[in-house]
Amino acid sequence: MDNPVLIFGANYIGRLAKEIFESNGIVIYGFLDDDKKLHKTDVDEVQVLGSTEEQGFLKLIGKKCEAFVATDDTKLRKGLTAMLLDARHIQPMNAVHKQADISKHASIGYGNFVDKNVTIVSGASLGSHCLIQANSYIGMDASLGDFVQLGVRCTINSGVKIENEAFIGSGVTVVSGVTIGKGARVGAGSVVVASVKAGETVFGNPAQAIKA
Repeated sequence: MDNPVLIFGANYIGRLAKEIFESNGIVIYGFLDDDKKLHKTDVDEVQVLGSTEEQGFLKLIGKKCEAFVATDDTKLRKGLTAMLLDARHIQPMNAVHKQADISKHASIGYGNFVDKNVTIVSGASLGSHCLIQANSYIGMDASLGDFVQLGVRCTINSGVKIENEAFIGSGVTVVSGVTIGKGARVGAGSVVVASVKAGETVFGNPAQAIKA
């Protein structure tokens, strides 16, 4: 039996992660959130125990409970992950929905959120601390770096490379062989047919660069 999990963030990602863990038979120890208005209140029948910096709770991680970082703010997600590594020497656990289909020949790192009906096929690789929303597809030999976000119903075709911290909006299709650079952003519903530079924002069908 897995240890209970302490979820960092009582937002929508945290609430979805709670449902994933509970569906997999994992008990939720509680939420930690920096919004003081939430402290000592219940979110979906689980208490928000305090802030993300409260040492009394942090000391439990790696001993009596595990941790999951639940936020779609990449800067905050990176900061909380670094804090867990520095203070507790642990990586956050994965939250993988039991209805996700991950090939035994795919690879997946730490601290990822993988929602319902996500498919990750043979040869694909998913880094760490990514957010993969429901009904997304990651194709053969596609590679996603760390802190990548995919919105609902994204299709990432074979051989695609998505570098660290890229954001892909809902309903995006990325055609085979394309590279999406570090920190790039792809608007919802776009069809990406050519590689996207690091830090670039693209939108449309076919996706074109726009001013951020």
